[in-house]
Amino acid sequence: MTTNYRVGMIVPSSNTTMETEIPAMLRARTEIRPEAEFTFHSARMRMQHVTPDQLTRMDADSLRCAAELADARVDVMAYACLVAIMAQGRGYHHESEPKLARIAKEESGVDIPVLSSAGALTEALTHLNVKNIAVVTPYMKPLTATVCDYIEQEGFTVVDSLSLEVADNLAVGLLDPRNLLEHAQTVDTSGADALVISACVQMPSLPVIDALQQRFDIPVLSAAAATTWRLLRHLGLDPVVPRAGKLLAP
Repeated sequence: MTTNYRVGMIVPSSNTTMETEIPAMLRARTEIRPEAEFTFHSARMRMQHVTPDQLTRMDADSLRCAAELADARVDVMAYACLVAIMAQGRGYHHESEPKLARIAKEESGVDIPVLSSAGALTEALTHLNVKNIAVVTPYMKPLTATVCDYIEQEGFTVVDSLSLEVADNLAVGLLDPRNLLEHAQTVDTSGADALVISACVQMPSLPVIDALQQRFDIPVLSAAAATTWRLLRHLGLDPVVPRAGKLLAP
């Protein structure tokens, strides 16, 4: 018997990747776990450029988005913008996730699990039992520093980071994921226990994660893969997806 699940996503208005990569991973999962199928439902927060001011305004809009998705009675809700959370201060996902869950319950009368890509990434790293990580981001260097600081405050060490310095969020979604094959060689992974090849849910990476995982002995993951992993765990489903890196390996 197949169970159908509704997946809600709170995304930046200029994001085009999460509504591509998360559905692709969950549909690929049906190849090996056909017991669950998924539909996808989004609410959008206005954001064009990845700047602190726009990220703050966008985060405030997440409350409206949670209420809208609650109207659709989704089974799980993901705040699918890593840097919007991390730019609000250390540990902010611990505050944001329960706040959005309260709003969802007030609107729907039922408990709807809420996760964030920021929380999912740090939880995934804990699950992988790693401490030292290398990170690739599309952000300007100051914002990459914010992301690295946030991750380190959650108990990890960022041994190296690579900033691609693309400020326009729509342009980030148009980056060629094949370039990550080269970027993975540029960032120093010699002291790393894991490689976060895309610490941004807008930077496409799914087409090359499998190839990169085969090149590296350490886990290779992305913010999108971590979000998918956490979504499945919240739904009580086996968090496995083929061709999506070690975190989701069957």
